[in-house]
Order: sequence, then structure tokens, then C-alpha cells
Amino acid sequence: MRAISLLLLLISFTLTLSAADKVAAPEALVAKLYKAHDAEKSPFFQDKDRALVDHYFTKELADFLWKDAKESKGEVGVIDFDPLYNAQDTEIKNFVVNKAKVDGTNATVVASFVNFDEKTRIIFKLVQQDDAWKISDIQYTEGHALLKLFKAAAGN
Repeated sequence: MRAISLLLLLISFTLTLSAADKVAAPEALVAKLYKAHDAEKSPFFQDKDRALVDHYFTKELADFLWKDAKESKGEVGVIDFDPLYNAQDTEIKNFVVNKAKVDGTNATVVASFVNFDEKTRIIFKLVQQDDAWKISDIQYTEGHALLKLFKAAAGN
């Protein structure tokens, strides 16, 4: 009887950890995206692994990113800058992914850093879907946003 109780407790603990993994904090997803990007395993600009794009982004944004990567065939597409640093060239210092501001199933995460002595803030808009956070847009301090760029290019 004791062995069964211990086994049930272990199974319960494992299931709790799995659920916690799925609903990790939104800032964890953004930090993971930067880490993958900096390790040259970014979902941006690649056309080999759609699941990688879907892991980070909502369907709408993932569809635009995937289409852009496929259609540009290694050339410059709609995105003509590094979307995580809003720059062509980077020399990043003081990088921080700030704690998310969560409002129900929506969240905002700000990444801040200095690039070539210029303070920069990148704002990530996220939504919770299927027990996971997904990035729905990336906004830049100049007032432009990734989703808006794609929609303008598509004529929407």
C-alpha cells in the first residue's frame, strides 16, 4: 500500500512539473528566443523547421514569418533587420529581459539593452494559447511593429 501511495505521489509530481513547463512565464519564452537566436538556432529567416517558428509565435505571426523565409529564398525579405535587436549590426551590452506584465491571457515583456551606446527597448506582446505563451507581435521604440510590417507588405 505504501509503495502504491509513493508511486501515485511521484506520478502527480511529474504531471505537475509537465504542466508548469507548458505554462512557463512569458519572459522565459522571450529569454529562450534570444538564447536560440544568439546561438544561431533562431526561428527567424530559416525555412527548414516550421515547428520551430510555431513554438514561439502565434499562428498569424508564424504564418507571416514562414512565408517570408520561404519566399525570400535566403535573400532579404520583409524583415531587413535583426528583429530581436532592431538593428543591422549589433554590439549588445546590459541586456535584460524584464518580468512580464500579465493581464489574463495577455502579457507584455520588455527586453532592454544598449546597442552601440544607444539604449533600446523591444516590446513583446504575448497571448496564452493551449497552455503555452506565444508571441503575437514585436514592437519597436520608433513606433513600428513586426506584425504591422508584414501586413503592410501583404497589402492589408
